[in-house]
Amino acid sequence: MELPNEYKKPPTSLGDWIIAVLIKRIPLIGLIMLIIWATDKETDPEKAKWVKAELIVKLIIFAAVIIFIAVIGFGVFANFADDVNWSDFD
Repeated sequence: MELPNEYKKPPTSLGDWIIAVLIKRIPLIGLIMLIIWATDKETDPEKAKWVKAELIVKLIIFAAVIIFIAVIGFGVFANFADDVNWSDFD
């Protein structure tokens, strides 16, 4: 019985994981590297799963921040709109 190719590779070393985590923390370069690691066929399958999970979490957090900013922004503008005397614009 022949093992699949993904099991023939040696596991990712601790040093490789530390480098990956440090690169991930660099603001723009980290995002670019996550995208590259997620789409590259030569990336270790376990690392690719981790990267895809990181990208999904980043996307969820980004959407939550945008929604939070929109809700706060609409609330602030609604408060200012109540203080405006709209008859001055006629």
